[in-house]
This record gives sequence, structure tokens and C-alpha cells, in this order.
Amino acid sequence: MDGSDHRRLGICWNKSLSITLKLLACMTLMITSFSISANQDPHAVLYTEDDYPSATQCANCHQQHYSEWSSSSHAYAGISPMFHKFEQAINNLAPTIDHFCVRCHMSVGTTLEENRAMELWERSPVSREGVTCITCHRVKSAFGKVNGERRIEPGNIHQPVYGGTDGAGLDEVLASKDYFKVKTEKGGKGKNIHADVIEFEQLNQSEFCASCHQVAVNLGIGLEVVWNQYRNSPAHAEGTSCQDCHTGKVPGKAEGYDTAPVAVIGGKPIEPNRRHTNHGFYGPGYSIAHPGIFPHNPDAQEWTIEEWLQFDWRSEWGSDDFEEELADGLITQEFPEIWDDEDDRRSAWEIVVANRAALDTKAVQRREVMENGTHIDGPFFKGEVQAGEELQFHYVVKNTNRGHNAPSGSLGAQPELWLNVALVDPDGETVWESGYVDSRGDMADLHSTDVRKGELEHDDQLFNLQTKFLTTNVKGTDREMYLPVNFDADQLPFLRPAAQPVSVMNHPPLVRMEGRSIPPLGERKAKYEIPASVINKPGKYKLAVRMRSRAEPIYFMEFVGATEEMIQSMGEGMLDLHPYTVEFDVN
Repeated sequence: MDGSDHRRLGICWNKSLSITLKLLACMTLMITSFSISANQDPHAVLYTEDDYPSATQCANCHQQHYSEWSSSSHAYAGISPMFHKFEQAINNLAPTIDHFCVRCHMSVGTTLEENRAMELWERSPVSREGVTCITCHRVKSAFGKVNGERRIEPGNIHQPVYGGTDGAGLDEVLASKDYFKVKTEKGGKGKNIHADVIEFEQLNQSEFCASCHQVAVNLGIGLEVVWNQYRNSPAHAEGTSCQDCHTGKVPGKAEGYDTAPVAVIGGKPIEPNRRHTNHGFYGPGYSIAHPGIFPHNPDAQEWTIEEWLQFDWRSEWGSDDFEEELADGLITQEFPEIWDDEDDRRSAWEIVVANRAALDTKAVQRREVMENGTHIDGPFFKGEVQAGEELQFHYVVKNTNRGHNAPSGSLGAQPELWLNVALVDPDGETVWESGYVDSRGDMADLHSTDVRKGELEHDDQLFNLQTKFLTTNVKGTDREMYLPVNFDADQLPFLRPAAQPVSVMNHPPLVRMEGRSIPPLGERKAKYEIPASVINKPGKYKLAVRMRSRAEPIYFMEFVGATEEMIQSMGEGMLDLHPYTVEFDVN
């Protein structure tokens, strides 16, 4: 090699080095730009991820499952405004709780490392779906752990899913991809589907539910206790699973399953007579969210959550009556810019109507599951009923559910289940009542604002099955509290272990539960005494009774900062169960 060759090689090397340095500089700039962009929007990358498919992708083939799920409490878990108010309130009091609650309510968001306090509309769409398809069907390990300890397997829509069967119907579809117009990999034409179904036996077993339905907080206090109740129940002894009652044919009863196609692809039902597990997951919960935001509705995604929150559905924007009155000048209305167009309002109103219809169906199922699990007998009078004498009687409230207590689920602040009993005299006047509510809708117990103000008499005979938290205050006495958080004299913002171990105290010190629920197949007497001054005339009297069910107490909603709209919706969703009236003569 002569000198000219060396020079040429040196020039080429320098050029290569220069190009390499330039490439490195460009890459550095790209990384820097990406870092800045990511700092500006920490989820910019997550929104492009396809390793956690949305339920809307599954709906392409599993429309019935999606429709049932879309209005379920599982689908509501990430949307619920009450959950977000509660979760923020408890984190304000005890910040060390951090991501504990969202691990179950928004497990995909937790997996994607979304910030706990992120606004709902800033989260990834699949995170907002709460307990979505992949929350259960991308779990392959039988963890058997509580407190949200379960791993979601990443993978795009083509990756295998885990189901209760071996997916024989999928084999039929994969054998005729061109006929069904489907594909199991990126690129090309066709509907995206998963390439395999792997049988995961625990998905059909009650143990699968334990991860999120047995939750301990604050030194062992049970916030979700249904799994422990179930383990000691007749249903468990008989081999009846959670799924048998909550996804079967009859809400709240193990009376078999419907049959339906596992999927519909290209208009053709796949495995048309397969056992169908209802993905509405029957239960007592209900939505208080804006009906444009929930139930999940693909058509509603034309507008953002923030835009939906500006749509006044209570005024029925977009309905024929509203728009006609607006056009005739009978009403005036200034609209936000996003809702200034009549066609947009009409389209939005159609979505609201469809969503409210789905919620009405959910309400029917709620009533069925509650009435199928409870019963009231009575009244049973003590002695002969005479005018001018005290009236003593009782009802027998039964938990006919074989699987868990009534009520069950989240204990402490919620849910509420109580009796409302009223006596009507011969003149048609209500002369006595128990289970009445105050001006805010709360029972007249220690938490009632009106009772505390002295504006309403405390209901001394209230029959209330709501479990309460008892906390030990600074002076050593117990008091009922909204949350299982001790308010210390030094105001330390975290939950600290007490000096005494649980094994010595027989309960977690400083915080314990005041359980009032009825165990499976158990019963309890609701006893009442009506003073003689009320039974002051002979004639025909009436005793009316009803069991009332509500997801949240109003005092608790106010405590966590709920809006008036949320409180109104909570009251509107309350159920009156087993209402009936008996007549009796007073001599």
C-alpha cells in the first residue's frame, strides 16, 4: 500500500468517523427531544403501546360480552368519580397508601406506571376501562394472593389469551382465515384476532376473584372481606363458585348458565351453544358518572371526557323537545363551544339515551341480585294490640344468600342496607317511623348532619346492617369513623403500627370493625316499640316496610368532597327492596 492509498484510507476513515459522529449527535438529539417530550407528556409513548389491548378491540368479535361488561361494576372501576374522590382523600390522610387502591381499580394503568394522581382524561384509554378484558384474560398464573397481587401478561391483540376452555371455536376460525377475513399478525387485510386460547382453569374458580375481593388495609382491617366470608359459607362447602351466582343465568342464584356464541365473526356465530358467562357480573353497585362517559360506548369516544362533562344531559340537550323549544325561543341557552352545533348535541343525546337504557338494565339486575339474596318476614306482634297501649313487634330479616354476608363487599364506609318501617293511622297519617332519612338523605344516626345540629331526632330504633369502622382516639375511647385512619395528636401523615400486637389484643389495635352484616343463611330480628301515645284511637292501622340499599352514605361522600351532582345521582340510584304493607285492627 503506497502513500496515496494511506491518504485515501484516511479520508474514508475521517468521513466514516464524521458520519458516525453526526449519527451519534442526531441520536443524542433524538433522545434529548424524546426525553423533553416525555417530560412534557409522560404517557406519550404509552398511548402508542399495543401490548395492552382495549376492550373495544375485543368487541369486534365478542360483542355480547363487551355489551354486558360495558355497564358492569368492573367496567366502572376506573371511571367511578366516587372511587377517585375516596382514593384521593385517603391518600391525603395517609400518603404511604399510594398506588394501593388503583392496583385493582385500574390495574392496566398501574402496569403502565401511570401516576396515581393523574387526571382520568390524561390516562391511557385502556386504563380508563378499569377491570377490562385483559385484566382477567391475560393472567396465566394462579397467584392465590390478595390485595391486587396479580400480573397482566403484555402482548398485542394477536398474542394468546387465557380462558376457561381450550378455545376449540378459535381453531375453526384459524383453519379458514380467508373465509372469516381475519389475521393473526401485523400487516395485510383482515380483522385482528388472537392466535391462540390457552386454558386457564383458575379463571372458572372462586380463587381467581380473591386477588381483588379480599383486601386488607391499615394493620389488617378488612376493606374487602367477601372471600373470607365465602370460604366459610355453605356455597363453598357445596362447590358453588362465585361465578355460578355472579355470571350465571339468574342474578345471585346458582341456577345454571345461558348458552350463546363465544364470538360472532363475519356474521357467523362461533360455538353457538357454548356455556355463556354473563360479563355484567351481577352485583349491587351502580354508576353515578355522567351517562356520556359511562357505560363505555365506542360512539362516545368522538368527544373527550372533559368535553362530555360540559354536556348538560339533565337539561336534555339534543332531545327533540329541547331543540324545538330552543328553536321556538321558549328557552334560551348559551352553549360551550364544543356543543354549539345542534347536530353534535343530537348525536350526543342519542348516546346518552342508549347509555341510560343500559344502566336501566343494570338496575333490574341489581334489584334481582339483592332480592334473591334477602327476605323479610313479619310483622310479628307481641301480645294483643289495644288503643292507648304500647305496640311491640318485630320483623325477621334473612340472608338467603348461600355465599356471603348481607351486605358484603366493601365494608366500613359502604355499602348501606337498612329497614324503613312506618305506621299509618286510620286517618291515613304517618304517626311513627324508623329508618327515615335527613335532609341530605342520610339515616338519622350519629353521622347525620341534621342529628348533630339538633334539627332531627336520633333514630334510636334504626335497624342498619352497615358495618362501621371504630377508631381509638387520643383519650382512649372508641368512635365510629368514615375511614380506617387514626387521627393522631401529632398529625403524622401515615399509618403507624401500635405497640400491642394483634395476637395479644385479639383485634388490630386502634382500629377495628363493628360488624352488623348477616352471615349466609342467617337471620336477625328487627325489633320495634311504638309508644302508647301514638296508638291513641281504635281502627285499621297499616305497617309499611321496605329494605333500602345504597352504594355510599351521603355523609361519607361529603367527607371526601363529592359534588352535588354525584350526591344527587347516588340518591337516584337507591333501591327499595321487598316493599309491602300489612293492615291490622286496633280495638
